[in-house]
Amino acid sequence: MKARVFVTLKSGVLDPQGAAIGAALGGMGFDGVNSVRQGKVFEIDMTDTDRPEAEARLDAMCKRLLANTVIEDYSIDLS
Repeated sequence: MKARVFVTLKSGVLDPQGAAIGAALGGMGFDGVNSVRQGKVFEIDMTDTDRPEAEARLDAMCKRLLANTVIEDYSIDLS
C-alpha cells in the first residue's frame, strides 16, 4: 500500500514561511494570491495489506513523529 500524509499548520497558527512565499509570489508578478500556507507531504510505501490496520499504523505514526498535533493537522490518503 502507498500512503501520502499531508501535514499543515492549524488555521490559528501563524505561518511566516507561507507569508514570505506569498510576498515573493506577489513580487514576481503573480497577482491574485490572497494567502499561502505551507506544509509537508510524506510518501510512505507500506507492506500492509489490511486497510484498517494500515490506517491505524499511519495514524500512530502521525501522532508520534510526523506531525506536532499541538500546532499541526494531518490527513492521510491511502491507496
